[in-house]
Parts: sequence; C-alpha cells; structure tokens
Amino acid sequence: MPKGSDLFVAALENEGVDRIFGVPGEENLDLLESLRTSSIQLILTRHEQAAAFMAATHGRLTGRPGVCLATLGPGALNFSTGAAYAHLGAMPMILITGQKPVMSARQARFQIVDIIASMKPLTKMSRQILSAGSIPAMVRDAFRVAMEERPGPVHLELPEDVASEEADGVSVIPVHQAARPVASPSALDKAAEMILAARRPLVMIGAAGNRPSLVEPLSQFVRRTRLPFFNTQMGKGAVTGGSNLFMGTAALSEGDYIHEAVDRADLIIAIGHDTVEKPPFLMESAGGQTVIHVGYHSADVEQVYHPDFEVIGDIGASADALGERLEGRLASDQGMLDLRGKILARLNDRADEDRFPITPQRIVHDVRKVMPEDGIVCLDNGMYKIWFARNYRTHVANTLLLDNALATMGAGLPSAMMAALLHPDRRVLAVCGDGGFMMNSQEMETAVRLGLNLVVLILNDSAYGMIRWKQAVDGFPDFGMSFGNPDFVRYAEAYGAKGSRVASVDDLAPTLEAAFAGGGVHLVDAPIDYSENTRVLVDELRNRAPDVDCA
Repeated sequence: MPKGSDLFVAALENEGVDRIFGVPGEENLDLLESLRTSSIQLILTRHEQAAAFMAATHGRLTGRPGVCLATLGPGALNFSTGAAYAHLGAMPMILITGQKPVMSARQARFQIVDIIASMKPLTKMSRQILSAGSIPAMVRDAFRVAMEERPGPVHLELPEDVASEEADGVSVIPVHQAARPVASPSALDKAAEMILAARRPLVMIGAAGNRPSLVEPLSQFVRRTRLPFFNTQMGKGAVTGGSNLFMGTAALSEGDYIHEAVDRADLIIAIGHDTVEKPPFLMESAGGQTVIHVGYHSADVEQVYHPDFEVIGDIGASADALGERLEGRLASDQGMLDLRGKILARLNDRADEDRFPITPQRIVHDVRKVMPEDGIVCLDNGMYKIWFARNYRTHVANTLLLDNALATMGAGLPSAMMAALLHPDRRVLAVCGDGGFMMNSQEMETAVRLGLNLVVLILNDSAYGMIRWKQAVDGFPDFGMSFGNPDFVRYAEAYGAKGSRVASVDDLAPTLEAAFAGGGVHLVDAPIDYSENTRVLVDELRNRAPDVDCA
C-alpha cells in the first residue's frame, strides 16, 4: 500500500527532480525510505545551510527549483540563511522539512519550533501538509509558485504521521505550462520612440535580466540594436559574447569609471533591474538621465531608483519586440565607444603587477587566464567580489556567480559544488576568503565523496578583510577582525582532497592550471594584499566623486 511519503516522492519525480540535498533526521525516515527506491539521488551534505545553497544554485543555473531536505527544529532553522539567499537572489527552490506527528503529541513540545511561521518572511510560500491526499496539489503548487516571476524559495513541512499515512488511489497532478504576460504594443512603441529620440542611450542589465531563459533574447537584443550596455553585479554575464559594446560592471554605487558612461548617457534602458541589489547608479530627483524600466513587474520605487517609463511583461518577449522596432535605426555614439576603451584600460591597470602577497588585480587576471570561456567561477562574499565584478570579463552567460542581494558568506563552496555537479565537463573554481571558506569548509568532504572536479582558491589574509577595510575607511582603529587559520593544505588533505600553497606571484596561474589538470578536489591557498582596496577604491575614486559608496 503506498503511503504519503511515496506519493510525495512520486510528485517530485513528476516535476523532474533528480537530486535532493540535505541532512535527514528521525522525522524524515518514511520519506528517506521512499527516496531509497526512487529515481532521485539523495546528496548528503554536512550541514543544512550548504544543502540550501546548493539547491538555490541549482535553481539559479537551470531555472528549475533545486530541492533540499532537513528535519524539524534545529535542522529546519539551519535552512534560514539559504532560504533568504534564494529569496533575495530570486532563485527557485523547494525546502522540505519534517515535523512531529500532528495528530498526536507523545513527545509534547520536544524540538518543536513553528517553522511555518519562521519561514514565511524568508520564502514566497510556507505551508504544512495535513493529509496524504493533499500532497499532489501542494507539491505542484509549490513548484508553480517557486518558478513564477519573481522566482524564489517555497517551504513545505511534511509531518511524520502524514508521511506514513496510507495514500491509495491518489495520483500526481501533471505539470502544466504557463505563458507569461507580454508588454502591450503601445508601451513598446513608446519605449522605442524614447530610445530613438535619445542622443546617448545606454542599456543596463540587472539581476532579473540574468535568467537562463533570457540569454539568447538579450544577446540578440544587443546584436540587433548595437546599443552600448553595462550590467549590475548580479546582471554580470547575462549576455553571451565578448561584445565590443560592453562598457563594464557597476560594482560600486557611484564614482567608478563605469559611471563616466552613466553620466554621459541621457537615457538608460534598465532591463531587469531589481533594487534588492546595492544601487548600480544613483538617480537624481531632477535633471538626471531619463530611465526606462523593462521588467517582469513594475519597478520598486526607491529613493535612488524611480523610472520615468515602464515596459512590463516577459523580458525576453519585450527585448525581442524592442529589438525589432529599433534594428537598423540607431546611430552609434562614437564618444561612448571611445569612452569604453578608456574604462576597460583603467580596469586593466596593474593587472600583471608582480607584488607578493598577490594583489586583487593580479588574482583576477590570472584566474581569467586559466579559466576557459565556459569555465564557471563561483564567488563567496568578501572584498575580492568587488574586484571580480569590476575586472573579470565574461564571454559566456552564467560563468561568474556572485551574490549582491543577501551577500552572505559561506555560499561560495556549495555553489561551486552545484555547478560542478551540473557541468562535470567544465572547469569550476570556487573563490573564497579564508573567513567565508571556514563557514562551510566541512563540505570539502561532500565534494570529495561525490567525486567532483573542483578547484577551491582560498584568498588568505587571516581577517574579515572587507569589514576591516571599511573600518579603516571610516577612521576606526583596527579591532576585532583578525583570526588564525589552519594549515589549509593539510586541512584539504585531511578530507582526501589535494592541497597547494602559492609561494610567489608567479606561482598562482601555474598552480591553478596544475590543480585543474590533476582533477578531483584541489584547494589552493594564496595570500592576498588588500592595500589596493584603499588606493583604487577609495583614494583614486574620491578624486572623481567625494561620496563614494563602496558597496
């Protein structure tokens, strides 16, 4: 006789789920047994947070929800950061947690936490399943909600007595397709008129423009219109190809070299800008550029972002329709293209400097040298994220993964593990600070157990470097940011991985190359010199803009 957990797993299979990441507990045992005899692979992680980061990254890279599993109470609460990561980052994900029986209470309040309530502000939807018969509808609805724009996490709680309940005669609900609304022709006509009337239009691609389904429409839009473009941090890599129209990435809110192009523009077409990111530029209340917002939904009006006109509907369809209206009708702005060369030249300054410990510019330069065009770099959160956002050129979409929404530490290694699982034939590199790496370093064991080909680059400064830098910028004394580290090479070897230490600036690229060539999981420990943060991101930029928000 099938039971609720069998029906639940069948519903997941019906949605195309092939992997579940997590740490099961006593309350998941029926579900675990149903998974054992299913087509779904259980990937056991060493912490629930890492499982959630992996599931979120699955959603980010595929557009289909990743699925993670935890037990009740402490296990479920360990999902919180991963849920917020997916919620702010718009990554479709399903979180499954267990619970004590709901029809009896033989253990009273032991380990009972109201997970439904705790997950509500961190997810698009949080629901408890109260009967086996409701499982097919609730699972189908969970996937629908997770994938709808704006995508995000959905939480389902499966109590153990519902999981063990008989479920005879209940079947799964077929997956259905949903067509997204398209922008009205009149809105598209108006937007095209505004763009044609502008003297120096500039395209900005934001986080919501960086969806797997939008790679071709947006790449085609750039090719058809020949409009210069830049991107936000989370919009980086949305367009395929090393276009000679690419102006750069807005890694700071103002005052950076890319803002010379923003200042020059009289019209900005903001495609998929999501104000969950730190502002890529600051809109003025009057006298600044005109802004057209192209999005799935109306823009969130903020002090720093209040568009003048909106084109609302499926972004891919809007880009196609706008491209059709504009193709062959726009003149190139030679001044903007000349400015592009100057911006990129400044970003390449000191890229091959031979100082040791290694500067951030040299690290980005050497990583780009060893990564093929389709290689995937997954960043944790730290000072190096700004340097990679500014200086690392992408040529293939979704090959630089960073988080500028929750901006949490600890996600770099799990996200790289997910990328390596999805793309075993491509080079995958996790770039982590020593602080962020240690927050989920136990997943090195998981990566080795899974037989992944993965290189982990640790940028070692024995401190929480970004906050230490901001502490110095604000004029505070150095306090509370330094720590000791293990011997990272021996630490990697203890997990069955390989380890290498960079001893000179000229060692970095060859060491990374050898790590990739050797296969398996390989950790590379490299010291970093962050003095460039102040020279470039504060002193040099303050000469251009007094109130730089280096975020």
